[in-house]
Amino acid sequence: MQSFYCDICKKKIDNSMAGRNFFYYAEHSLCEACKDNLELQVRSAIRANDPYTITWYSKFIGDSISKAIQKGKV
Repeated sequence: MQSFYCDICKKKIDNSMAGRNFFYYAEHSLCEACKDNLELQVRSAIRANDPYTITWYSKFIGDSISKAIQKGKV
């Protein structure tokens, strides 16, 4: 059994199963709460950005995760 730590909030995730209680985003492990908050933030930014490109999305996800790691929350 492995335990993971969320890269953003540093919360320990016991009985970890990828896609169920922890998720990988841009080579970072995220707990479910941080993933949900990140998706809300991204969803609103996508609606405001026109035209949408995958290059912009990849950069935005990476920047958002980096900022969240520095702050310790999304």
